[in-house]
Amino acid sequence: MEKKVLITGVAGFLGSQLAKDLLAAGYVVVGVDNLSSGKITNIKGLPEGRFIFKEMDVCSRKILTDPDFLNVQEIYHLASAASPKYYQASPFETINVNTIGTKNMLELAKRKQAKIVYTSTSEAYGDPEVHPQPETYRGNVNTWGPRACYDEAKRLGEVLCYLYFTEYQTKVKVARIFNTYSAGLANDDGRVISNFVTQALTGEDMTVYGDGTQTRSFCYVTDTLNGLKLLMEKDEANGEIINIGNPTEYPIIELAHLVKTLANSASNITFHPLPVDDPKVRRPVIDKAKKLLGWEPAITLENGLKETIEEYKKKT
Repeated sequence: MEKKVLITGVAGFLGSQLAKDLLAAGYVVVGVDNLSSGKITNIKGLPEGRFIFKEMDVCSRKILTDPDFLNVQEIYHLASAASPKYYQASPFETINVNTIGTKNMLELAKRKQAKIVYTSTSEAYGDPEVHPQPETYRGNVNTWGPRACYDEAKRLGEVLCYLYFTEYQTKVKVARIFNTYSAGLANDDGRVISNFVTQALTGEDMTVYGDGTQTRSFCYVTDTLNGLKLLMEKDEANGEIINIGNPTEYPIIELAHLVKTLANSASNITFHPLPVDDPKVRRPVIDKAKKLLGWEPAITLENGLKETIEEYKKKT
């Protein structure tokens, strides 16, 4: 029997790419998305025989009894806006998808005896006081601010995963994903690489927030997806939280200059006030991913950016 996989957030950046990978590997994929931030164009042209798209909200209880989810063996719960621009525009929906939606997916996994990967976030560490961040670090998150609807909802999603694992032995694995990018990120996504590449190619000013000394770690999409697929595959990862990210750290100003150079751009770099609760540093410790999954990123930032810039040129 063909393996049947459910992907929530299938019309999003990661979900659509994951669906393509799994379909190419011969799986049957059921994709769920309410299209609040996902785009239907991301899943156009997928093979109709093995891909079933359902425009549904994962917060709906109907998801637990829908016949298309019979015999689902694996669940990737990716649904949720991930860019501050989008989650701050829909804060209550962001809380719901990461709490009610996550509970629904865990319940479905429990009933179907399915394996489930929950995509949490490096935002669980908040503005970290420990650097770099191991999974054991509990974070420095502000509940009283514009990012809290995402950060705290993801953290509560992790609590639900913990409870389903300890109470019901559900085969749940949690990925704390650090900044992921590729040409698949929408030009208007609002995240730093899509902003810089779009601005560099159109000759607009490249907008750096703060003085640009804040750092991020950037993981190319194929590396992130390989991490998620290994997480699903390995029983050693059951009941574990694992960082999936690239441990090479870059100051934002250095990233801006690198994009400008690679895009051969004449854009000016301009500086703007730093958003509230914007983390100053961000870098994963990936020892656990190496040990349990045999995973580490393979694509350098420079190579990933070259690929991204070439693809964006076709769009602009």
